[in-house]
Amino acid sequence: MVVPWRNRARRAVETRMLRQPTVNRLLTNGDARPHYIVCGHDALAYHLVNALGPATVRVTVVVPSKRHPTAPDITKIRGIRVIRADRVDEATLRAAGLETAAGLALMQQDDVGNIHAALTAHEVATRVRIVLRMFNTGLGYGVKRLLGDCEVLSDAAMAAPTFVAAALGEVAPTNFHHYGRTLVVAHRAEVRPEHVVCGIADTSDPAHLVVLPEPDQADLVLAEATGAQPATEVAANRIARSRRLRRPLYGTGKALRSFFSRKIGIITAAVLAIALTFGFLLYRADGAAHLDPWQAVYTTLLTALNGAEVEIDKGIAVQLMQIVLTVAGLALVPLITAAVVDAMVNARLALSAGRLAVPREGHVVVVGLGNVGTRVIRQLHNLGVEVVAIDKVPNARGAVVAKQLGIPVIIGDAALEETLVEASVSSCRALVVVSTDDVTNLQAALNGRALQPDLRVVLRLFDGDLAQRIRSTFGIFRSHSVSYLAAPEFAAVLRKRQVVATVPVGRHALLVTIVVVAKGSALDGQPVRGADQTRGVRVMALLKAGQRPRWSPAPDTVLGPGDELTVIARRAGLSWLIKQAGPSPILPTQQVPEDPTMGDGSPAGTSD
Repeated sequence: MVVPWRNRARRAVETRMLRQPTVNRLLTNGDARPHYIVCGHDALAYHLVNALGPATVRVTVVVPSKRHPTAPDITKIRGIRVIRADRVDEATLRAAGLETAAGLALMQQDDVGNIHAALTAHEVATRVRIVLRMFNTGLGYGVKRLLGDCEVLSDAAMAAPTFVAAALGEVAPTNFHHYGRTLVVAHRAEVRPEHVVCGIADTSDPAHLVVLPEPDQADLVLAEATGAQPATEVAANRIARSRRLRRPLYGTGKALRSFFSRKIGIITAAVLAIALTFGFLLYRADGAAHLDPWQAVYTTLLTALNGAEVEIDKGIAVQLMQIVLTVAGLALVPLITAAVVDAMVNARLALSAGRLAVPREGHVVVVGLGNVGTRVIRQLHNLGVEVVAIDKVPNARGAVVAKQLGIPVIIGDAALEETLVEASVSSCRALVVVSTDDVTNLQAALNGRALQPDLRVVLRLFDGDLAQRIRSTFGIFRSHSVSYLAAPEFAAVLRKRQVVATVPVGRHALLVTIVVVAKGSALDGQPVRGADQTRGVRVMALLKAGQRPRWSPAPDTVLGPGDELTVIARRAGLSWLIKQAGPSPILPTQQVPEDPTMGDGSPAGTSD
């Protein structure tokens, strides 16, 4: 008798060999390639599958029966096996072949759902490596200790420093330790030649960034930090100092401008001006010119507030001025009271309704309080940078964090100009747009530039082709994709590669990894230059057994079994190098074709 749930599982399996020649179609039996399972259907899962390389490994993807309209169609990737299931349960995992898989990536945007799936997977196959995508990494690390061969990664945590660095005007936020040294990304002109470890990019033409060019062409380098703070912290400290210098008068000036921009404030100021003017004229006409300025103001205000005594013997002009002064005094008291009450009520309403009580200046405006936006506002706040946040809904994930940090949150549509005006975008330092809607993001960026023509705009775009065209056409935005930045590291960790760091450069993501030369491999007995590949791989350091690490090793240094190469590479270049260093003999002269991706294994037409 067949168990019903097994029937359902079998019916859920849908294997697709899209546009693949018959001889190259994916084999489910007798295929020696490692098998990986990816559960998810958003952009990160899509780019993870591409980064794994379905041509070199077997990939099974578990997707829900209905695809989100804004998500890329992961089922159209060539050479993958697709299982449609609305829940990642035991039946689904068994149908996907978990018991014989090398790794499982749980990429859903639900922390609890990912943990549940991870616990289920551990019961089905305890030896399988599990990679969890989690926003709450603290919770994830607790689960990691229980599961053993498990890694917890956060795409938001990976991408947020890049957006923060871009908002502060820095190139990249990378700062990591390796072999006793601290390495940072810097412009070649800012570091000494002896501190340069490796060239990583040619940024002379922002519209056509060249990653891993010839060493002498790279103006962006990895260099050893020599006691200096990372560039991001230096920029944040500079902003904080400038804010402290203007702080004594800044708040008062902003409060006065806000007061005089309201009707009650304008009327109060007008009545006060009338009282002072007529008081001055009255005492000049009444022979009180002997009074000094302060005595004149003092007498005028007391007369206006207490009322003037009846003086029949005075002239008509003096009597008229007394009448005006008395009426002004009668109006001034309630107006002052109303102005104070209005200011207090407006401030309280602004806090409750998500508006700024006082306009800001020199701050950073962050649009979107999802996973990435929450990380961005927290990091900016920790760096001492003043932040104003915008989101459409009051219960966004980052709204609670913003309240805890004392960051004002404006509830409104950032695509509308009035929302940006409310956030004081016209006087802000940078606009960081990281919502999940490309249309809103682009509209907010364009409206922000309309309010401030030279505004620094950092844009998150899901459509990579759109981002490329905007960058080349307008040349005004710095755009990044969260999945572009995170997918290579997820793929490397899933395949148990030693990831030292991820170096984001524009919309590219480079991996710093360790590759061990195997005995009898194509690199065994070859010089270091055999591991380099133009625009694909750069060797940063070489560690031989019993020796100290050699940074920027000589190209003619001969490699041997067990040598550890620390390299910075693109996905395609890293895959090539691993094959070269692996035990299977491969001709040393073999080169991979030019990588058609945007640097992280993603086709140029899609993005986050």
